[in-house]
Amino acid sequence: MQKEALKKLLDVAADRIPADLVIKNCKVVDVYRSVITENQDIAISDGLIAGVGSYQGKREIDAQGRFASPGFIDTHIHIESSYVPPEEIGRLLVPHGATTIIADPHEIVNVCGLDGMDYMLKAAEATKLDIKYMLPSCVPATPFEHAGAVIDAQMMREPIKNSRILGLGEFMNYPGVVFADDEVLNKLLVAKNEGKLIDGHSPGLEGSELNAYAAAGIHTDHECSTVEEMLDRISRGLYVLLREGSACHNLRTLLKAVTPANSRRCLLCSDDRQPETILKLGHLDNHLRICVEEGIDPIAAIQMASLNAAECFRLYDRGAIAPGLRADIVLLDDLNGFCVRRVFIQGEEIAKDGTYLPEVRRFDLSAVRGSFHVRDFRAEKLRLRLKSSHVNVIDIVPGGVVTGKGVADVILDEQGEFVCQPGQDIVKIAVVERHQNTGNVALGLLRGYGIRSGAVALSIAHDSHNIIVVGTNDADMAFAVEQLIVQNGGIILVKDGQIINSMPMVVGGIMSDRTGEWVSEKLTEIHADAYEQLGISRDVEPVMTLCFMSLAVIPELKLTDMGLFDVTKFAFIPLEA
Repeated sequence: MQKEALKKLLDVAADRIPADLVIKNCKVVDVYRSVITENQDIAISDGLIAGVGSYQGKREIDAQGRFASPGFIDTHIHIESSYVPPEEIGRLLVPHGATTIIADPHEIVNVCGLDGMDYMLKAAEATKLDIKYMLPSCVPATPFEHAGAVIDAQMMREPIKNSRILGLGEFMNYPGVVFADDEVLNKLLVAKNEGKLIDGHSPGLEGSELNAYAAAGIHTDHECSTVEEMLDRISRGLYVLLREGSACHNLRTLLKAVTPANSRRCLLCSDDRQPETILKLGHLDNHLRICVEEGIDPIAAIQMASLNAAECFRLYDRGAIAPGLRADIVLLDDLNGFCVRRVFIQGEEIAKDGTYLPEVRRFDLSAVRGSFHVRDFRAEKLRLRLKSSHVNVIDIVPGGVVTGKGVADVILDEQGEFVCQPGQDIVKIAVVERHQNTGNVALGLLRGYGIRSGAVALSIAHDSHNIIVVGTNDADMAFAVEQLIVQNGGIILVKDGQIINSMPMVVGGIMSDRTGEWVSEKLTEIHADAYEQLGISRDVEPVMTLCFMSLAVIPELKLTDMGLFDVTKFAFIPLEA
């Protein structure tokens, strides 16, 4: 800050000169004292709050007695999982009160390497939403799959210095931390030596192993699914990020453990949130509604969405409505429905009545356009020969990304090949490596998806984003893979050798270059066709469910391009049980 700007700020604060903008007649949510102060004006100078009290401004806006809340901060989100780029996520989220998000771009970095990180940083400059980033820590997420890049500790040393990168993203290789793997220690020290944060990811970890994880300097965890896990981590000094996304819904469960004594260690996050969810339910405004429905004091809920988040991520210039802080302000009709009326970021009105006001500009996509390097793929690679009809199967658990490890008896033909039986709900799943020309095609069996005909193929398969395909017959599965490559990635549904619906995703094969509304409408069509034409079970989300079937850091059984992986054992296992 220049001396002239500081003098102006103080002159406005002391009421010696008019403010640039005054938001008058507010009920200010004071997150420091957990009170509401009525009939207040908020004076703004050069994007900063000069004072709260009684002020005059060059420009004045009447809040008409609405609640003025600090801007909302989403503490962990993967922009890529919304299927739209940073410019578009800003347009979608700001009208719901978001003024800052902490994004982990490990999806695009797994596909495009540090070119993907660079693209996300530059594209974020085209939105008014303040996007802070974490540097992906696990590319690939595990050594048990092939990604588009390998980012080691040495490659992290320069990017971590960027002021817009707050630290290392979720450290999914928690066994590597617990057992002090040498390269893992190198990565942790990259962050520690720069004074940066380290995000956590430790589902199911407990006891001495959790102690080791916390001792490594892990700062947060968003993977808690039980009250016990949440309290365990708070006791060890971690902040807990209460997640409510499109795939994972942990918020209501975890809120049962939030008390006035521990609420300041609790934050709100989305992790993964699709446009359809944003357009129908909202963003952190939806989280806040859920908090109040579950009996959380409204101001405590707002603290979790603002002050707690700012303190956790050392964003000391925001998180409250107080002199000297960024003028990131949300005007709300009430503290029950949290209807967002107006949103100000650094004193500029960015959204009003659900509409994002600035023009949306798009950054050049040429560095991250989807590319597919698939060697020698053919239908024959989908033939599944088994030594036994007693097999391990991936069991879908509706409502989340955790899978079960099941066993079943299946039918084999005379050559020992798996034969799909319509009444059994066990189908073939394959992962086709698409980055390194390895030619890898791994096969497994999936139960609970419900598909009765055709095939579904995606190039969105966390976290390495190889091609994942499920189907009732090899011909449709092979055709789906081939046509997915032709359309440069995304989603495709096939039946009887015909494409029945598709959504191209030209940004790394994982994001669309279209609007959130278009993506939402297209996904709605795809879901309808998946249920009605392919017969997929209505208990599962047909796209998001498949996206996580290769994520080898979430229990229990997953399939990577290298084979069937038991996450609890951290080892490959045979298909035969």
